[in-house]
Amino acid sequence: MTTLTMSEVPARKMSWGEPEDPGEDNSTCSSVLYVISWIIAIITMPFSLIVCLKVVQEYERAVIFRLGRLLAGGAKGPGIFFILPCIETYSKVDLRTSVFDVPPQEVLTKDSVTVSVDAVVYFRVMNPTTSISNVENAQKSTRLLAQTTLRNQLGTKNLAEILSERESISNAMQSSLDEATDHWGIRVERVEIKDVRLPVTLQRAMAAEAEASREAKAKVIAAEGEQKASRALKEAADVIAMSPAALQLRYLQTLSTISAEKNSTIIFPLPIDMMSSFAKNQ
Repeated sequence: MTTLTMSEVPARKMSWGEPEDPGEDNSTCSSVLYVISWIIAIITMPFSLIVCLKVVQEYERAVIFRLGRLLAGGAKGPGIFFILPCIETYSKVDLRTSVFDVPPQEVLTKDSVTVSVDAVVYFRVMNPTTSISNVENAQKSTRLLAQTTLRNQLGTKNLAEILSERESISNAMQSSLDEATDHWGIRVERVEIKDVRLPVTLQRAMAAEAEASREAKAKVIAAEGEQKASRALKEAADVIAMSPAALQLRYLQTLSTISAEKNSTIIFPLPIDMMSSFAKNQ
C-alpha cells in the first residue's frame, strides 16, 4: 500500500464558484461592455456622433485605450476616427519639432571654476504610442534629463574647452540625449549651448591677463622693429661711407624735408667738399 504526501496531492480551489482562468473572465467582461457601448451609441444616434467622432490634424496622432489597454493598430490619424463611449479614451500627440530652454546650470568645471551655462534643445516625437505608454510626461522627462546631461558633460571639461569647444559639447549632448530618449519614442534633433556666464572676479582676471598679453606682444613687436631699423641704418651708413656724394645727397634731402615745414629757420651748412679741402691744406 502506497501513501501520498501532502506535496504530491494536487492543489484544489477552496471556492467552487471561482473561475478557472481570470483572463477568460476579463475577455468576457470586455466583450459585454463593448456590445453595450455599441448599443448605447446606436440608440443615441445621431447625438452620439458628437461624442464618438474625433478629428486629429496632419501633425497629430491619437493613441486610443480601450478599457485601459492600447488599441491594436497603433496610433490613429490624421483625419477622423471613431471612439466608443464609456470604454475608450484617447490622447493626442503632437509630432512637430518642439523646443525648450534648459535653465542656467551652475557647473564646477574640471579646473575648479564655477560657471553658469544654459542651452536650448530641439526634439520631436517619433513613436506616439511609446511616448504615451513608456513615460508619464515625455517633454518634462526630456527637459530634466537635458539638465542632468548638461551638468555631466561640462563637469569633465576645463574652462578653456567650454569656451572654445561649444560645438563638440553640443554634439556630445545631442548623442547622449538621443540614446537615452529612444525608449520614450523621442528623437533629440539638436542641442545648442546658448551662453556661458563667468564670475565677475574671473572676468576681471581674464581681462587683465589678456591686456598683459597684448602689451607683451606690443613690446616684442616694437623691439623687433627697432632691431630691423638699426640694421637698415647700419647698412645705409655703410653705403654713404663708400660714396661721399651720397652723403651730400642726404644733406640735400634733409634740407628739402625741413623746408617743407612752416615758420622754420634754416641754417645751411658749408659744403662737405670745401671742408674736406680745407682740412687737406692744414
